[in-house]
Amino acid sequence: MSESNEQDRDLRSRAIEAYDSALDGASAASRRAGDTIGEAPLIALGAGAVIGALFAAMLPTSLRERALLRPYGNRVTGAAREAADAARRAGSDKLRELGLTPDVLADKAGEAAKATAQAAIGTLRDEAATTQPRKR
Repeated sequence: MSESNEQDRDLRSRAIEAYDSALDGASAASRRAGDTIGEAPLIALGAGAVIGALFAAMLPTSLRERALLRPYGNRVTGAAREAADAARRAGSDKLRELGLTPDVLADKAGEAAKATAQAAIGTLRDEAATTQPRKR
């Protein structure tokens, strides 16, 4: 048998092994995906939606799509703004209920800054008193 034929057979057998290995890997991945979907279908659905959204985001939109989807986008944007405003109002109301109004917070911040400055000045004075040369 010639060396060329042996090399051809070796290459052919390696190609068949690689194909079989890839097929086994794909089958295992398919089984794992099926198991995951069976165990947590909502997670699989969410992952599929995210992947679909990513692919959709990569594709350019047509003028027709823009014209058809603009009203829905405007409605979603408006609803999101309203939700953010409602959350801000609810948070502000809760802070006021706890007595944390902007004026109170500003006063507390001013008091904290004053106390910090006084402590720093006191420390500097103490340091200056200990490092001054003594008169003889």
